[in-house]
Amino acid sequence: MAVRAVRRGAARFAADTPADAEKRRGVRRMKAIAAGLLLFVALIYILAKWAQNAGAGGWAAYVAAAAEAGMVGALADWFAVTALFRHPLGIPIPHTAIIPTKKDQLGVSLGSFVGENFLSEDVVRARLRSVGFGGRLGTWLAEPAHADRVTSELSTALRGALTVLRDSDVQAVVGEAITRRAEAVEIAPGAGRMLEKIVADGGHRRAVDLVCVRAHDWLVLHSDSVIEAVEGGAPGWTPRFVDKRIGERVYKELLRFVTEMRDSPGHPARGALDRFLADFASDLQSDMDTRARVERLKGEILNRGEVQDIIGSVWSSVRGMIVAAAEDERSELRLRARASFLSLGARLAIDGRLQAKLEGWLEDAAVYVVTTYRGEITSLITDTVASWDAEHTSRKIEAHIGRDLQFIRINGTVVGALAGLLIYAISHAVGA
Repeated sequence: MAVRAVRRGAARFAADTPADAEKRRGVRRMKAIAAGLLLFVALIYILAKWAQNAGAGGWAAYVAAAAEAGMVGALADWFAVTALFRHPLGIPIPHTAIIPTKKDQLGVSLGSFVGENFLSEDVVRARLRSVGFGGRLGTWLAEPAHADRVTSELSTALRGALTVLRDSDVQAVVGEAITRRAEAVEIAPGAGRMLEKIVADGGHRRAVDLVCVRAHDWLVLHSDSVIEAVEGGAPGWTPRFVDKRIGERVYKELLRFVTEMRDSPGHPARGALDRFLADFASDLQSDMDTRARVERLKGEILNRGEVQDIIGSVWSSVRGMIVAAAEDERSELRLRARASFLSLGARLAIDGRLQAKLEGWLEDAAVYVVTTYRGEITSLITDTVASWDAEHTSRKIEAHIGRDLQFIRINGTVVGALAGLLIYAISHAVGA
């Protein structure tokens, strides 16, 4: 992938743009001006020498010296500028055509330069610290419109992420995680402590009241069924009227017992139930046999297909609720997220300690990235430069900086002429 990216970068670099064509025209104009100035100085030199030989006076020598030095300066700078991009006059003189021949070395040097001077820990920390990211983020985030935008963007990202995830994969992960966690934790001691506290606080009494009420109501509605059940359990040799009398008696006693238990909070059966629950809570915590039975029951329940289906369906329900909340601008999720962003922005704008903490995290993250992946970042520069075509690279660079380089030729002509004039004047004065 990295190689393809480098090749795409090279292809983009190789493609000329209208701006490149315009820059090349500017370079050609400056080359023509620099060459014209050289020809102008050469013409002055010829005329000055002619005037000097014709006895025009001492001024001709000064002009000839200045023009001669100007030609030398112009030619020297022409050679220097041309040697950057190609061999002067096509002659393969050593240390010329520097950019085409040294392109790869230049890429390595550029990558090393960037790595040492831009991707160092001190530079990154100093630059990020000077930005004041924490205060700026706080001021920006404290604006309601900006908080709305962040909330909306995060909601869109959340919906996209939930849409991409496959339900079957997530359900499998959730089911495995819940099952593994449940199997790894022994539930009997915790359940015993919870039951012990419930019994001590009397929290179970409402459940007992409900059971008693429901049992009484059921017995009232199903009296015939209870009597028939008792009659059906009687021996076959007993008379039918006896079985019926026994069934009615059993039913009345059972109804009386349940009614008394319902209406009397101090009923002995309730006390017996309290003692049973207290003993059971103690056994759950200390009796190894009871704890082992609970663990076996837990394993049997977890391994049932119905339970696994319920566990797996948790994800579908949760995802549906999250997606619906993320889509609804007035949902509690989005309103709370918006309020949190506004609160965070207000605190960041004025809390220097919070700003410093956030900026410290950002600096640490940036430093980790640049120090860990510095080689990959600099190799991107090196590999990209290495993938460029040498000749086209030279033309491309010349189009961008060649116009300014032609001023070197012009300046060389002018400075050379002035230097030549000064040297000739000093020499003439010393010789005189």
